[in-house]
Amino acid sequence: MKHAFSLVVAGMLFAGTAVAKDSTGCGLGTMLFDGQSGTAPQALAVTTNGTLGNQTFGITSGTLGCDSQGTITASAELNRFASRNLNKLAQNMAVGEGESLNTLADMIGITDQDKAAFYAATKTHFDTIFASSTVTAQDMLVALQAVMADDAILSRYVA
Repeated sequence: MKHAFSLVVAGMLFAGTAVAKDSTGCGLGTMLFDGQSGTAPQALAVTTNGTLGNQTFGITSGTLGCDSQGTITASAELNRFASRNLNKLAQNMAVGEGESLNTLADMIGITDQDKAAFYAATKTHFDTIFASSTVTAQDMLVALQAVMADDAILSRYVA
């Protein structure tokens, strides 16, 4: 029950923060199966995106149908990214920099001028964001949202 509640809370907190035309998000798979509908093409597009791991590159570079300035319509993409990259995010947050952390900042909508504050906040509050070794992606997103809400610069990114 706690896990489901955390997922809902994380979804509400970052709702309105990357853009997906459909349930596949962006990436090479989405481009290859563009215009096709139904379960099979969507499953193949998602599998291609996930297997090749190209969404991070697409989001950060604004290529492969990804919009680096986009908005997540329902936090599914953010949750999926956090789940798939939780260990990398923990490593990046511990040192206050890194590709996965940069992608997370982009997905949340952190502007370039505020990224240094975001990186510093994740490093300073690492023990709050990752309160135990069993933290889930949803737990991390909820804790991150709380940290951001208490920060003078980052609070404007919290819904």
